[in-house]
Amino acid sequence: MDAIVELKHVNVARGAHVVLHDLSLRIGAGEHVAILGPNGCGKSTLLKTMTCELYPVAKDETRVRLMGRERWDLTELKKRMGVVQAELPGRPMLKTNGFDAVVTGFFSSSTLWPNLEVTAAMRERAEEILELVRAEDLRGKLVGEMSAGQQRRVMIGRALAGTSGGVQMLLLDEPSNALDLAAQRDLRSLLRGLAKAGTAVVLITHHIADILPEMNRVVMMCEGRIVGDGAKKDLLTAEKLGELFGGELHLSERDGWFNAW
Repeated sequence: MDAIVELKHVNVARGAHVVLHDLSLRIGAGEHVAILGPNGCGKSTLLKTMTCELYPVAKDETRVRLMGRERWDLTELKKRMGVVQAELPGRPMLKTNGFDAVVTGFFSSSTLWPNLEVTAAMRERAEEILELVRAEDLRGKLVGEMSAGQQRRVMIGRALAGTSGGVQMLLLDEPSNALDLAAQRDLRSLLRGLAKAGTAVVLITHHIADILPEMNRVVMMCEGRIVGDGAKKDLLTAEKLGELFGGELHLSERDGWFNAW
């Protein structure tokens, strides 16, 4: 399987503190992977490293290779990797309607600025994406007036627009945060549909229930290190999850979904 992401002996500092330590990770094309760990363990820093928003400490043994290349024009890279951050959209995006918000994905812009030339092909693709993410009814609604779940669907659509015509890989950082139970259910159903359609999904989360049945691989992180990487059936056990999150846990599984309490 060709690798989309290859990290070798990566150390990443934020300010004066090193938050990722000697981390190595390979994600193949078409893989669906859950990166699981407690808050503050470095999951979001890992995502920003995979998208070149952060760079590792320079060492001879360190390698960061994305889709076979070590150097990228970041504008081009964003067309290959669709990223949905945990943070809420910024002010310009909040004043943009759902359709235009999806279109901004073609330009990686914070809103649809007047100087951007939107082609008929872009508009056609945006309509298709709105249907794909079940957001047709949001095309004229301002992002700032949407619920958190509606915003998340539109932001996923925006990320997919950015990858149109390239390798489709969707990276999501804590996608179920701030969503109520119904919105979480809808989001997971949406992501399952994308995974089944061939979009590689990499999910960063601390919620066991976010891990889709289609995700057979789990990467466990703790204190900036990978402490487990393997089959879901081997790693999602009460014992291993208790060690990861620092407390006794109970675990249940039904139809490929896991829950812990």
